[in-house]
Amino acid sequence: MRACLPPIALLALAACSPASDEAPVPKASATTAAAPASAAPPSVPPAQARSVEDKTPLYDFDYAYPAQAAAIPALKAWLDGDIAKQKADIMSSAKDGRDGAKESGFPFNPYGHSTSWDVVTDLPGWLSLSAQRWEFTGGAHGNPWSEGLLWDKAAGKRRDALSLFTSKAALSAAIRAPFCDALDKQRAERREAPVDRAGGDMFDECIDPVNSAVILGSADKQHFTRIGVLVDPYEAGPYAEGNYEVTVPVTAVVLQAVKPEYRAAFALGR
Repeated sequence: MRACLPPIALLALAACSPASDEAPVPKASATTAAAPASAAPPSVPPAQARSVEDKTPLYDFDYAYPAQAAAIPALKAWLDGDIAKQKADIMSSAKDGRDGAKESGFPFNPYGHSTSWDVVTDLPGWLSLSAQRWEFTGGAHGNPWSEGLLWDKAAGKRRDALSLFTSKAALSAAIRAPFCDALDKQRAERREAPVDRAGGDMFDECIDPVNSAVILGSADKQHFTRIGVLVDPYEAGPYAEGNYEVTVPVTAVVLQAVKPEYRAAFALGR
């Protein structure tokens, strides 16, 4: 039989035993340097509105669009391309006009072009813009006109506001009555006289709203709830009256004229 060792002998034996092959794990120290944190990604600067001005003896040119449009790369590219196109066009026209005036012995007045885009509404899926353009190519005065631009964020493309409806005729039928009443009210205020649509004066007649620039607006910032019509000079009144802007709400009748695939983007207005 193996003899039993007393407890004191066992402790002495343990003290003399060889060290373990595994190195002891050092305890964490409060003074141990922490691992450097990963660097934060650089912040992206917000998009900036763009404004271009160029004044020469041949022409005056200015063009502007808002930051909301600049924030969409594809839309920004289109607008920058339009700047280049409009500037090249007015430059070419001005050179021809200057040469023609010189040959005829007439004084030459610099030509001009102006475009200003503004935000109508910025929805989660859509950006609606309107533009006031003006161009002078000789004559008594310049020629102004209006445009609308609708950007489909999901599809990443421009759309005509009218393309969201089943047809121009359907939208016209849905908004013409309230549009004509609102237009007549504005015309009467400017003329300080009532408007008689049956009086035979061409500027007293109502016009087809969808033949002017149609823009889509919003009151709830989530849906299109109103429809705007930008009426240029000579369309509903003489040049001196300027342009008209008429806004009508989206109604149940209007909703029936919206294509099914776009109805979720609309809501009843007030």
